Amino acid sequence: MHEYRTIIYRLQQGQTIREINRDRIAGRRKIKVIQEIAEQQGWLDPKCTLPEEDTLVTFFAKIPNAGVSGSVSSLEAFKELIQKWISQEIQGTTIYNYLKLHHGYMGSYDSVQRYIKTYKGAAELNLTVPLVFQPGEAAQVDFGKGLSLLDERTNRIESTWFFVMTLCWSRHQYVEIVTHQDIETWLNCHQNAFNWFGGVVKKVIIDNLKSAITKASYYEPHIQRSYEDFAKSYKFVISACPVSDPQKKGRVESGVKYVKKSFLPLRTFTSLQDANRQAREWVLSEAGNRVHGSTFEKPLTRFTEIEKFLLKPLPETAPDIAIWQKVSLYRNCHVFFHKCFYSAPHTLYGKELWLKQTATTVTIYNNHTPVAQHPRLFKDGLYSTLLEHLPPKAHDYLKATPAWCLEQAKAMSKSVEYVVEYFLKNETCDLLRAVQGVIRLGHKYGEKRLERACQRMIHFNAIEYKTLKSILTNGLDYEALEAVDAFDSLGSAYQGKGVFQRSSSKGIH
Repeated sequence: MHEYRTIIYRLQQGQTIREINRDRIAGRRKIKVIQEIAEQQGWLDPKCTLPEEDTLVTFFAKIPNAGVSGSVSSLEAFKELIQKWISQEIQGTTIYNYLKLHHGYMGSYDSVQRYIKTYKGAAELNLTVPLVFQPGEAAQVDFGKGLSLLDERTNRIESTWFFVMTLCWSRHQYVEIVTHQDIETWLNCHQNAFNWFGGVVKKVIIDNLKSAITKASYYEPHIQRSYEDFAKSYKFVISACPVSDPQKKGRVESGVKYVKKSFLPLRTFTSLQDANRQAREWVLSEAGNRVHGSTFEKPLTRFTEIEKFLLKPLPETAPDIAIWQKVSLYRNCHVFFHKCFYSAPHTLYGKELWLKQTATTVTIYNNHTPVAQHPRLFKDGLYSTLLEHLPPKAHDYLKATPAWCLEQAKAMSKSVEYVVEYFLKNETCDLLRAVQGVIRLGHKYGEKRLERACQRMIHFNAIEYKTLKSILTNGLDYEALEAVDAFDSLGSAYQGKGVFQRSSSKGIH
């Protein structure tokens, strides 16, 4: 209406339609329509007062297409069909393809799309309302993709992410660059952020990442058990955004972009640890002392003067960060967690258990009752095994080491010790099972019989496990050994006095 009023004013001043059009206020056709209406109402008289905009609305609202050609869409011929398909919620591409294939439609898909939008009316506007927070009420949390940096702990180049927690009221933030997004890293970053702020907010607003939410839901999201226990320790509420609705945490979304565009570019980082040091300095200098585009104040000033004192206090004793995970006991009597193996009682084979990992220990629970505890392992593929967790057969097998078997043999007799050492000293074959069998025969037949059986086997120089077992099975150990005459001296044949029976000359050809 302001535009129409300007055109009427210029027409009052004697300007022509071409002159007004030359200033690109409106097209000549449109100016012509306005001129005709203005003449009918007597507004072009220089002495007439220009009509107000609300008066102009009553005249020009009736001609919304003034200055626009009155062409008819080629889709009008299919109006009833298209309206029927729209009511059936058929997609625009399907409608377009059907019209081309069955009705010879030659227009474009854009024309179909515009026609559908016109029929449905104006598209629903994606309007929002500002989220207002009180000091100390809430913080928003998110991850952003970082650079590849050298990690001094592993001496390897690692992919990184940066964790950002932004206080919703002051916009002061905590930034930490990490190499993982797992639950342990997630909880450690939260703890570091609360220590950085010197207090805890009432509510933490998060996305639906797997480290925090095991099942996303608009109404009742399922929170990861470790995160839930952590929230109870620090006494804050977890607020998960609806799925695919990140604008509910727009403050930290903006914070992540700010870190990515203002901190990471044009800086040199010698390592991951150096990047974290620079990030802390940046937050307390450039980021904290900029004038924020929404609050028009410095985030660090708002935090230190007001919000800092309205945060809830930290726990008197920092709680241990515990990671909970459902696990199952495998056939080898171990559970598998973070690429390491931990034993649990064999009677729980096949059952679903809970594993709790802290910084130093791993505890396994069955129905809320601890059934095993181990020191935490940090190298992939390692085993932590307690013998009492294994079945009796496995327990006996693992206990029967070469050293243990030799000790058992020494306690029985010299003969048994000799046989065991003979088996253990074999250079080409591992005869540990034979040694274990010798010890079991002693438990079955008694040490006295085993001693006599070993003496008999040594006497005949036939030291084999099957021979020893045969002696005991057939009772040969009860038979007395025959005395063998020893040779006092070698015979003449072995002293170079042998007599040949034929002449050596006969052997020459």
